[in-house]
Amino acid sequence: MADIHPTAVIDPTAELADDVKIGPFCVVGKHVKLGPGCVLHSHVVLDGPSTFGRDNVFYPFAVVGTRSQDLKYKGEPTFLEVGDCNIFRENCNINRSTTPETKTIIGSHNAFLIHSHCGHECIVGDHCILSGFAGVAGHCHIDDWAIVSGFAALHQFVHVGEHAMVGGCARVAKDVPPYMIAEGFPAAVRAVNQVGLMRRGFAEADVRALRFAYRKLFLDKTVHVADAVAAILADEKAAGNALVQKLLQFVRESEENRGLTR
Repeated sequence: MADIHPTAVIDPTAELADDVKIGPFCVVGKHVKLGPGCVLHSHVVLDGPSTFGRDNVFYPFAVVGTRSQDLKYKGEPTFLEVGDCNIFRENCNINRSTTPETKTIIGSHNAFLIHSHCGHECIVGDHCILSGFAGVAGHCHIDDWAIVSGFAALHQFVHVGEHAMVGGCARVAKDVPPYMIAEGFPAAVRAVNQVGLMRRGFAEADVRALRFAYRKLFLDKTVHVADAVAAILADEKAAGNALVQKLLQFVRESEENRGLTR
């Protein structure tokens, strides 16, 4: 049977796994589903319709699954879907989608640190970190293993690629390519995320290939993106590298949509 503190308020429509722990002064709203092993320490507010997988941990004053802050929202049922083993630290905030046809989606093994925010219709992959006071506007897409550092701000519809890192206090108005570090105001790509990649077991040959691609794409901003891509493809080793291929695919898609941080 769920361990629920007597001061907690649980809506009758909420569905709780048998081993959920809910601490003092928490509020679990309508149509919230909490999977096995979830822990709400105290003063947590969850609203729905929202679904949470197993072993998610919520720290005091986390507010997750509340209505979209988009002024176009009309009050209809909208959705948040959360995976497993996420950490929601103090005062973090994640909103549901704006329309019933869409969802805000959070994967698994992510950490949302103090006062971080993730807006409506965002999609966050697995193993991501939003550091303290990071602000992610609506419709953003953050791929696996990406890090958004403290006080960074992402514009609506920005896409952050896998294993990328956004530096502290960065203002990000365009897509951040995978495997790179972007920082500044406005943000610019500064380097390959070499330390992060090596820590995660990427081969030295892959890192070398990415450094070559970085030099072509990002060192000389006067070179057109299409020309930089052509120069990379002209190098047999770089063109044949799987990570470089992913990087170039991201670049092509970005240029057709939000635009690329360079």
